[in-house]
Amino acid sequence: MTYQSYDFIKALHLIFVVSWFAGLFYMVRLFIYFREAADKPITEKEILQKQFIIMMQRLWWIITTPAMVLTVVFGTWMIALNATYLLHSPWMHLKLGFVVLLLAYHFYSQKLLRNAEADKLGWTSNQLRIWNEVATLLLVIIVFLVVLKSRLGWIGGTIGFFSVGIALMLGIKLYKKLRKTQA
Repeated sequence: MTYQSYDFIKALHLIFVVSWFAGLFYMVRLFIYFREAADKPITEKEILQKQFIIMMQRLWWIITTPAMVLTVVFGTWMIALNATYLLHSPWMHLKLGFVVLLLAYHFYSQKLLRNAEADKLGWTSNQLRIWNEVATLLLVIIVFLVVLKSRLGWIGGTIGFFSVGIALMLGIKLYKKLRKTQA
């Protein structure tokens, strides 16, 4: 296989990674809107939640899940083509571990979709905002692992991970405060 072919497969992998994350981020945003619609008057609630269910189903089954499948397919293809290097690289083992966590996140989000469809979404909008940041943390970790590979030491990586996590939590708290002052 030539470098050109490998790079083509890598480009497709990256395109579907971006699509997958876009779907995950927007899906949780729709969960938040769905949850907040529950606090509206009954007629408005029914109309909004019905529309959000349609939007979530289309996003999940037409964009997010196919993008996840194609991300895995092209990622596996890249590993198969360059197994000698990739399967012996510690950064790749870490990346694959975080990809497994991302897959768990994906399927748990699917469970949340099923709960919303059954009108049993028990999470608060703040809990869902925090859930959305889990995907952000996984994205940051995976990108840094791939780009920096073994140049990022454990100490720097740990500090960076917790710094991003703290910044996200502070951002959520600030957003919550701003929403209260505007209400």
